[in-house]
Amino acid sequence: MAEQAARRTPILAPSAARPEAAISIAPMVPAARFALRLPEAAAKAIGSAAGFRLDMAINRSAAARDGRLAARLGPDEWLLHGPETASEAIARDVEAALAGRHFALVDIGHRNVAIAVAGAHARAVINGGCPLDLDDDAFPPGSATRTLLGKAEIVLLRPDEAPVFRIECWRSFAPYVLGLLEEVGREFAGA
Repeated sequence: MAEQAARRTPILAPSAARPEAAISIAPMVPAARFALRLPEAAAKAIGSAAGFRLDMAINRSAAARDGRLAARLGPDEWLLHGPETASEAIARDVEAALAGRHFALVDIGHRNVAIAVAGAHARAVINGGCPLDLDDDAFPPGSATRTLLGKAEIVLLRPDEAPVFRIECWRSFAPYVLGLLEEVGREFAGA
């Protein structure tokens, strides 16, 4: 009997963030996500795996090829992200690149949801529920960290120079996180 591929149903309707707007809060399309655990020494020794950069400082992220992104969240923990259609290829490529090493690669694409917060007031909207200093000096492009937004644990990423932040949260918290962001964002919608 042929094995059927799992299909992920978006819990939030995906749309595109608009960085040119004063504020844009938009659920993102479903994606492939993996939690990678790998000893720090091994990450430094190999530098990258399957195009994902691993030899970076904690709380940093780096864009990889084909819309992929790696974020280092702890001494031995990375979040690997890519297009949903590339999920199997990402797993296969990372496993091949790390063959013979001690590591754990767990598919968490079904667990997480992403929301983009973009525009001139993106920092202020996120700070409506998150205590982090999001100024350029404290949270520069390429930053990634675990934090809280209201009562939900999130991973907050600032992939590049654009005024766009990516919030990753568990599916079960997505309606709460989106609602909180939209509530704070209403203050800035007409700005």
